[in-house]
This record gives sequence, structure tokens and C-alpha cells, in this order.
Amino acid sequence: MGKGKKKAGPKGKKITLKLAKNSLRMTADGKRRLDLSNMGIATFPKCILKLADVEELDLSRNMLQKIPDCIENFKNLRWLDFHSNQIETLPETIGQLENLFYLNLCNNKLTAASLPLQLGQLKKLRHLNLGMNGFECLPSTLAALKELQELGLFDNRLTGLPENIANLPKLMKVNVKRNPFLQARGEEDIDTVQRLECLYLVNEDSLCKPCFKKCKEERDKLNKLKHFAPSAKKLTFPGLLTPNSTAQETEEEWR
Repeated sequence: MGKGKKKAGPKGKKITLKLAKNSLRMTADGKRRLDLSNMGIATFPKCILKLADVEELDLSRNMLQKIPDCIENFKNLRWLDFHSNQIETLPETIGQLENLFYLNLCNNKLTAASLPLQLGQLKKLRHLNLGMNGFECLPSTLAALKELQELGLFDNRLTGLPENIANLPKLMKVNVKRNPFLQARGEEDIDTVQRLECLYLVNEDSLCKPCFKKCKEERDKLNKLKHFAPSAKKLTFPGLLTPNSTAQETEEEWR
């Protein structure tokens, strides 16, 4: 290798417009999905800009390192999947996808610094998967996602959850499995910590009396875990309870 030359990244498969058109699918609810998953793509194929009117785009399980600024051209996108790539940062233009309600960024190389403030412009976003990345903390921009219902944070390096997550008005489910702040610090808390790996949030008036009592007991145990939040304040969800759940959550369920 000559002096001054950088090591080339993975070449990947070349995607042509013809191949892309052949990868168009119709979903059960009548939406057009462009499925380019698991095709060995290392560079975002610019040819698919001619298909920018699709409602769903799947580029998961490839070798992409970057999402280009031109992602903003996909104005109709409702569903976007980039899981299992090598993405290290998101472009600011992702905030232009105003119709997006589902975004899967699981199993990449993202950190809090990777997420632009513009992510908070996704006012319709309901499902966000950030699992299996390198997050040690969460950016404040997530607090702007007022429609968010499900948040995947499993398999990161989180040492706690910020209170602004608790203030999201429609958030019902948070998967925080296998993060450092869930590691038990004593025999007394082991069982409680294990059962808090996946949080399901419901309104009090949605529960029968026995369930309400049980959930209240679980919430009281949660508030006793001083290491659950990074600050001295306890993480609480006003008007919401945290039922005990043993539901199985895997990356596949977020796709």
C-alpha cells in the first residue's frame, strides 16, 4: 500500500436501479416496501433515489457505515430499518422524514453523540430501536419524541435512565435488558433487578384491583433501587405503574 493511501473499506455489492425495482414489495396494508436487506451493500445506493416515493425502506443486515444526507428525499417514509449495519452517526436531514413512525437502528455503532438534535423533529415517531449500540447515556433530543410508544435500549452501556424519558406522555414500553445499571449490587435486590429488564407502562385505571395492588408493590421496589437512575432522584412515572413482566424481547421483534 502506497504512502498516504487509506485502507479501503468493504467494496460491497453494487445495486442497480433494475435490481432495486425488482426488490419492491407490497405490504399487507398496501404500502410499497423497498427491501434491500442482507445484500452485502457497503455504500448507500444512490440509484434508489429514483424510488424515493416508497413508504418503507429496509437496508438492514448490510455493511453500511453511513446514512447520507439525501435520506431526506424519502418524504413518504413511514418505516425505516437500518439494523445490523456499521453506522456510526445519523445525518441531520433525518429530521425531515416527518411521516416516519418506525425507526430501527439496532446493532450498529451509535453513541449519544451520534444522534443529531434533528431527531427530535420526528413528531410522529412511535417505535424507536437503539438496542445493541454503544450508548452510555441518552441524548436530550429523545425528550422531544412526544408520540413515542416503544423504545429499545437493550445491550448498551447505560448506567441509568434520564428523567426526561419518564416524561414522554405516550411511552408504554422500554426494553433496557443487559445494561450496566441492571447489575445487582446485593443479594436483596437480585430478583427485583432481573424483573425490571423490560418495563411496561400502563394507566392506573386500566388495571383491575389485584393487578393494581401487585403493580404498586413492584413500583415501590423500583423506587428503592438507588442505582436505577444516575442522579440522587428516583426515576418515577407519574400516573403510570410498572407491571412485572417476563415477556421475551429480541431484536427480531423490533423489525
